[in-house]
Amino acid sequence: QVQLVESGGGLAQAGGSLRLSCVVSGRTFSSSAMGWFRQAPGKEREFVAAMRWSGSTTYYADSVKGRFTTSTDNAKNTVYLQMNSLKPEDTAVYYCAASTDIFRWSRWPRMETGYIDWGQGTQVTVSS
Repeated sequence: QVQLVESGGGLAQAGGSLRLSCVVSGRTFSSSAMGWFRQAPGKEREFVAAMRWSGSTTYYADSVKGRFTTSTDNAKNTVYLQMNSLKPEDTAVYYCAASTDIFRWSRWPRMETGYIDWGQGTQVTVSS
């Protein structure tokens, strides 16, 4: 069974940075894909970023493009979300997601449908 554990959330000021980590266990992910989603209070969960574990393909939501970067560390079985130039509207619970079904992920990389396993989420709060 795949387990995803996020960390790195917290409080940041507008314009600041945070780096989220998601440690993956239970599977070999060299042929898999990862995603980041977020859910703000009173809103639906939305797509943030996605990538093949190899890094060959990446996707970003327009709202974070140029500010957020996702990457992986094979040695640590960890995926990261580097968040720069944070804005108050980035405040949300951030979730890491994984898919070992590349066909499924390739059809829906920006949708929850494309993912099989989810982490518990980590809170990010950006103050103005």
